[in-house]
Amino acid sequence: MSGRTDSVAGPAEAEEAERAEPVVRHEEDDQHEEGDAEFYDEARRARWLATGTGALLTLAGVAAALLRLTGPAPALVPAAYAIGAVVCVAAAVLGARGRTRRALWLLIAGTMIMALGDQFD
Repeated sequence: MSGRTDSVAGPAEAEEAERAEPVVRHEEDDQHEEGDAEFYDEARRARWLATGTGALLTLAGVAAALLRLTGPAPALVPAAYAIGAVVCVAAAVLGARGRTRRALWLLIAGTMIMALGDQFD
């Protein structure tokens, strides 16, 4: 005897075994699979949104820092914009890795740092 006792010998026997044992699907299984698909779609959207928002706020912060750097603003203003942009980069990275709640809080913190720097102008 070679091989396992529970294995089927050939492809013809495998087809017979599949026909003999019909696959029974329940409506609950279908609903569960649809719920999983919706969950993964929402998670994917949240990751993309956190990453995109972080990248957009980073670009805005860098642009504002460069504009304020060339003007007569105090040095604290472009530094605040640059620090806020760095925080938004961290948020974009966390968002891409699926840490969307932490990314949201970092986006809020980065925007607040940029707004605080704007108050010194």
